Amino acid sequence: MAKRRRLSPARTDPVTDSASGKATPFSAPPIAGLAGDAAQNAAAAELAETLTRARLEGRMVLELPLDRIDAGYLVRDRIAADEDEMTALMTSLAARGQQTPIEVTDLGDGQYGLISGWRRLEALRRLGPEGGPDRILALLRTPQEAGEAYLAMVEENEIRVGLGHYERARIVWKAVEQEAYPDVRAALQALFHAASRSKRSKIGSFLTLVEHLDGVLAFPETLGERLGLSLAKALEEDPSLADRIRARLTETPPKDGAAEQAVIAEILKSQSVKGSRPSRPAVSQRSEPGSARRLKVTLRDGVEFVEHMDGSVTLQGDAVDAAFRADLVRWISETWQPDPE
Repeated sequence: MAKRRRLSPARTDPVTDSASGKATPFSAPPIAGLAGDAAQNAAAAELAETLTRARLEGRMVLELPLDRIDAGYLVRDRIAADEDEMTALMTSLAARGQQTPIEVTDLGDGQYGLISGWRRLEALRRLGPEGGPDRILALLRTPQEAGEAYLAMVEENEIRVGLGHYERARIVWKAVEQEAYPDVRAALQALFHAASRSKRSKIGSFLTLVEHLDGVLAFPETLGERLGLSLAKALEEDPSLADRIRARLTETPPKDGAAEQAVIAEILKSQSVKGSRPSRPAVSQRSEPGSARRLKVTLRDGVEFVEHMDGSVTLQGDAVDAAFRADLVRWISETWQPDPE
């Protein structure tokens, strides 16, 4: 007779997940955890590198404290800011916030030098006491040379505001003074490479005004093209004219640009009428096409002396600029004496 198996009684405790057929999940093997950590670290490193590269390449907008920006890092090309325009800019910034970042370069120790955006920086600083923001949006630039920084400033103002010929000439002169360029010819060509030859020529003429009258004129940014070119020509012919203009403006300081230009026009008119200086034959910088030469001597770098068959002479070269010609005319007038008959 077969032996019967005794069955255990039914369980009365609650049914667990395992009892209901759900398997307990297996823990991940150690190698999987290591691989996951490595992937996360690599992603974080790649993100950090991307952000650093974007910052250095000027593709990331930074938020910098206003007091960390050195507005005097470059000599500015804008001589004066129109107060009506500044008020309008402040109103816009207060209502809509800063829409366009300024451009800065890292000077180290948390300091930044302003390249472009002086008006926005000045407007935000004026808004500070009125509850305005104490930070400014900026793009980081890393110019390899000082000339690149000056070029960035000039290009933005040419697009946004527009400069007068005097302001253009002044920044050329100041860039050379700061040794950003070797001479005014190189600075003029680099800073205004996109301008027409005619425009660069006019800026070059205004360099004479900057050389003789910078700091003398109270409203040089308002000086018109026609009057400015006439004044430049007169100064090249008679550099002592600058002393008379200085004395006149010091004696009766003009109230605005129109008054200053009226004084200049009056002096130029009297200069033309008096004819105080004897006329001299102009010295050509270049020999006429087809003229024969019998002698050519390099006096120094950038200056060549050419004697022609007809007895005329020419001084030519990169260094023969407006200042050179003015010095030459002054030297001849002060030292040359005709042979007694």
